Amino acid sequence: MLDDGHKAVRLIISGRVQGVWYRGWAVKQANILKLDGWVRNRADGSVESLLVGPENLVDDMIEKCWQGPKLAKVGHIDIQAAMGITPKGFTQKPTVDIEKRQR
Repeated sequence: MLDDGHKAVRLIISGRVQGVWYRGWAVKQANILKLDGWVRNRADGSVESLLVGPENLVDDMIEKCWQGPKLAKVGHIDIQAAMGITPKGFTQKPTVDIEKRQR
C-alpha cells in the first residue's frame, strides 16, 4: 500500500527511445528526484518504466520523460496506475520480450 500523497505509475514510452541513452538518463533523473522503480527496454522498441513516489515528483518525472535525453524523440507515453511494489531506489533492468512473457 502506498503512503498518502504517493502514487505509482507504469509508463510505456514510444518513439525514438532506444539507442539514445534513455534508460541511463531515466535512472539519473529518477535518482535526483529520489523515486523508486525501474526502467527497461522492450523488444518492440519502446521503453517501460515504473515510477513510485510522492505525487508531485512522479508527475515531474513524467514531464521529464516527454523530453528524455538529447537524442530521444518521444512520440507517445501510455500511463497506467500501478501497484507500486518495488524495492527502494531506481534501477535499470534488462530488456524484456513481452511476446515471450505472454506465452
